[in-house]
Amino acid sequence: MYVLELSYTAPLHAVDAVLEEHVAWLDELYEQGVFLASGRKEPRDGGVIIAVAEDRARIEEVTAGDPFVRAGVCAYRVTEFVATKTAPALERYRETLRR
Repeated sequence: MYVLELSYTAPLHAVDAVLEEHVAWLDELYEQGVFLASGRKEPRDGGVIIAVAEDRARIEEVTAGDPFVRAGVCAYRVTEFVATKTAPALERYRETLRR
């Protein structure tokens, strides 16, 4: 599982100019089962996405395709974690620690 933290690198008017494309991109990745949750940060200086993928390379590919990245209005910080506990609705994403 991954936490994707977006930080805007351009003024909000530039972010808003690409927002519709970004939302369509989000919708596509929800349909693919890659994204589990997402939303704006408060204050509005970026966003957060919870994602699942087979490996970090796939996540790097996904984030590179974000219209925000292609337009140069955001940068990503990717944090991988092992979800050993989850809400019941996310049980299928639970993992066991490998030692």
